[in-house]
Amino acid sequence: MPVRGHGRNQRGVVAPSPVVMLSVVAVAMAGIAFVATRGQAPTEREITSVSRSQPTPTATATAKPKVKHHPKPIEPAVRRGQVYVEVYNNSGVTGLAGQVATTATGIGWQIVGTDNWYGGNIPSNTVYYPPRLKAAAKVLGLDLGIQRVVPAVDPMRLDRLTIILTGGLS
Repeated sequence: MPVRGHGRNQRGVVAPSPVVMLSVVAVAMAGIAFVATRGQAPTEREITSVSRSQPTPTATATAKPKVKHHPKPIEPAVRRGQVYVEVYNNSGVTGLAGQVATTATGIGWQIVGTDNWYGGNIPSNTVYYPPRLKAAAKVLGLDLGIQRVVPAVDPMRLDRLTIILTGGLS
């Protein structure tokens, strides 16, 4: 009596997977596109400006001095996701720091911690900032409706913004 599977050759045809077939089609299409566009001129054009010479003033003409307007320097845009923010609750509202952290995260700020604040009494909701993050602190205050934005104090970390909440956001 023959043992099953030992006397027979079980070869068959296996169809390639859909991923392999799509990959082959994508490579073929890329090759066709390359060959079809190989001899065409580039669609980008170099633009050069041509300056026209100004007529020189004559001795009889009076030239008015040109007043240069210096544009106000543009402040760098604040990238919310690249600024670390800690949120502390200094109120009697349970979970307030977590609620504000969720709101700030939804706006795009990078919240790195929430906790209760035990460092003393704070007069109102406040955003504290180190010197290099002053612009970001102003934006964070505007985003959350916090009007008090002041420099950071010890023991606050100087690589992030610190929010201390004394009540809900307005």
